[in-house]
Amino acid sequence: METMKAFVRIDPDNQKVQITEVPVPELQPDQMLIKVKAFGVGIHDRYFIPSDISFPYPIGTEGAGIVTKLGKQVTDFKINDRVIFTTTLQPQGGSWAEYAVAKQTAVTHLPDNLTFQKGAAVPIAGGTAVECMRALDLEKGDDLFIAGASGAIGTFVIQLAAAKGIHIAASASEKNHEYMQALGAEKTVDYHNPNWPSQVNKWSKGGVTAALAIQPGTGIDSIKVVKDGGRLITVSGDNDQVIPERNITVAQMGHHENTKQKLAQLLKDISKGKIQVVIEKEYAFEEALEALRKTETRHARGKLIVHGPH
Repeated sequence: METMKAFVRIDPDNQKVQITEVPVPELQPDQMLIKVKAFGVGIHDRYFIPSDISFPYPIGTEGAGIVTKLGKQVTDFKINDRVIFTTTLQPQGGSWAEYAVAKQTAVTHLPDNLTFQKGAAVPIAGGTAVECMRALDLEKGDDLFIAGASGAIGTFVIQLAAAKGIHIAASASEKNHEYMQALGAEKTVDYHNPNWPSQVNKWSKGGVTAALAIQPGTGIDSIKVVKDGGRLITVSGDNDQVIPERNITVAQMGHHENTKQKLAQLLKDISKGKIQVVIEKEYAFEEALEALRKTETRHARGKLIVHGPH
């Protein structure tokens, strides 16, 4: 049996992650085997595992690499294709490994002029960002407030919204304000300052068209800066904590069937230099747990990436 190095959870009750040797995963007919060249580090990677699996279980939700083997039903890809992919909640494990399997529906071609490291930063944050833009449903000239905008998702949303001619206010700690302005935010506020809602309301002349609450727990305050009849979209699933008021629509951003096409378009825009991929730091494979701990602080700017072991 062929084995590989992987970062795994050993036990369902213990959240410790460690590196070990495990079998290379078996393919289902609609999957492909991918040699992992880089993977993104997600805030939930340690915890986000299926309930009915055997251990040790390779963690991880996204990556970039080279297709090495195809299942019988795979038609849109061939051996040696450069791809990005997601591996969320798969029984065979995730992307924090030498090899990963992914369903054809969860794989997108990587443009030749993009590195695997940049590609690995896109699947989850980029996919979430395009789904947020769809849920926000904004037009040129509208105002948008983004809570917790300096991380990987916010970095993409600022740029996608600015490209549409949307006016953006964004919150993060003060050290990230210049960075968010460089991406397209017109107004930046420090969420440590209790007066930030009044600053946004003054800037937007009475409230924004819509707000996007990326970080958990930020929806409750974000609704204060939305105008009557506007929209509040949450990312972390805490929309049920927000009490709707003033005819404001409160909703959780959702997954959509055209996200894959939108993700492919985002990759094209990145490859043409229209959208930046912001990577705060790249780590060697052996340093992956350090990258995970840093991401779990929720203070990363943009994305943290780990190189594959090859």
